[in-house]
Amino acid sequence: MKVPIATSQGTFLVEFSESGLCSLSFPKASAVPVDEASEHLPAALRPWLKLTTVALKAVLAGKAPAEFPPLDLSVGTKFQQSVWRQMLKIAPGKTKSYGEIAKAIGKPAAVRAVGGACGANPIPVLVPCHRILAAGGKLGGFSGGLDWKRRLLTIEGHAQFPA
Repeated sequence: MKVPIATSQGTFLVEFSESGLCSLSFPKASAVPVDEASEHLPAALRPWLKLTTVALKAVLAGKAPAEFPPLDLSVGTKFQQSVWRQMLKIAPGKTKSYGEIAKAIGKPAAVRAVGGACGANPIPVLVPCHRILAAGGKLGGFSGGLDWKRRLLTIEGHAQFPA
């Protein structure tokens, strides 16, 4: 069940598994009223929804979240999961290249595969694939679209990527 989270940047949709947050989708037109959808969430998952909401709003304000909900990244391959875990180490306002991530996970030749893992990230924004740039500091791609990537980088203080 997808649950909406209203933010200053639009309404994101999140989904939880029994292990934690497993999906975050960028704002789109949603027919589900925010309050109504949250009421149908099982009580055991409501603390995760609160943590997700606070963490998402922190990132959208250019800050590091104090706490994350449990993240369920099990949908990915071991390689993808290693890329996603490496991305979690990048602080707001900082960026890394696809090549730097490939080296950090011990696969220096896997630059394109790192790009693919970024595109497959099920929890963008919180698992900050927007902080990964192409060679030469270029934007590269982004699953949420380049407008979102620019917006997120600008929020985090990157003036060279005006939103």
